[in-house]
Amino acid sequence: MIDTIIFDFGDIFINLDKQAPITKFKQLGLTEWNAELDNLNIQFEIGAISAATFLEGFQKQMPNASIEAIREAWNAVLLDFPQYRLDFLQTLSQKYRLFLLSNTDSIHIETFEKKVGEPFYKAFYECFEKVYFSFDMGLRKPDPEIYKQLLHNHQLSPERTLFVDDRTDNTDSAKSLGIQVWNLQVGKEDVTELLEKNRI
Repeated sequence: MIDTIIFDFGDIFINLDKQAPITKFKQLGLTEWNAELDNLNIQFEIGAISAATFLEGFQKQMPNASIEAIREAWNAVLLDFPQYRLDFLQTLSQKYRLFLLSNTDSIHIETFEKKVGEPFYKAFYECFEKVYFSFDMGLRKPDPEIYKQLLHNHQLSPERTLFVDDRTDNTDSAKSLGIQVWNLQVGKEDVTELLEKNRI
């Protein structure tokens, strides 16, 4: 019997357009997404570099673009967070222990909070026993260590814990530790179908 649910954030609660930043970067002069940008992204997601270092790293490959334009392009990934998903989460939080576990960076979180406003993001965060962001933890999914840390911190039983994420590499990693998983198919499924799909 599931008593705990760990949720991813992007494309589970907030909708994303993963292609948008790349399109915008190309408009700013980027020839192609490359390994160096991938590495900057990973370093920023685990909080190993500052926002300034991250943005300046991108600017080296788009010398004619301003830092502000680069920040804006980076944030183009973030779309809307539908109210019905928050309503669902609030109902769920009355019955289950809930946690948020997201690979994200400080720029995206700051932008999300500004976009939805304080009453909304506070209501969202309050649904969780604890909110975990990769940039605070110094770890990112699918590293098994990130799940082990969460299980250990809250004395969670893997077989009674469900992890919901849209990326197969993330759910596979959690599954290898005995955690129950739902690899949600974006565009075909919605997190609010959790109960009717008998996931718990």
